[in-house]
Amino acid sequence: MERQHFLPEKSIHRAIVTSLNLTRLTSLLEVIGGILFFFTGTLTRILGFLINGELIEDPTDFVANRIQHLLPYFSLHAQAFAAFYLLSHGVIKIFLIINLLRNKLWAYPATITVLFIFIAYQIYRIAHTFSTFLVLLTLFDALIIVLTWHEYDLVKKSPLS
Repeated sequence: MERQHFLPEKSIHRAIVTSLNLTRLTSLLEVIGGILFFFTGTLTRILGFLINGELIEDPTDFVANRIQHLLPYFSLHAQAFAAFYLLSHGVIKIFLIINLLRNKLWAYPATITVLFIFIAYQIYRIAHTFSTFLVLLTLFDALIIVLTWHEYDLVKKSPLS
């Protein structure tokens, strides 16, 4: 018996391709963020210098005060962890998404497995230190799993696979 869907397959496929391209873009931003975190010590000093100048000019500047408040939290350990996590998360997802878009059959279960692992870790992190960004990332990864699973079912049934 064939499953009934609320949307036509063509619309679902378009949603999958769009979400994969969006994920590719966010993964690229993760890689860039990871690279920047490697240089956060330098970045922290530059930001501190720029913010001090801004605060001398306008001590009530909201953005400068927020950034100044956050600077002490960028410890070397936190920076290294953030750099490693963002880089690995971004690079792995880009690799998998490129292979999904190329319809490599192995990439579907690999993507689902890797995203489950990322989600499990992200839930662990959310439980210890709540982060809206991490919640949104986790929900987006869960959506990608659902869409990838659906597409994998279609690709397996396809006579071309």
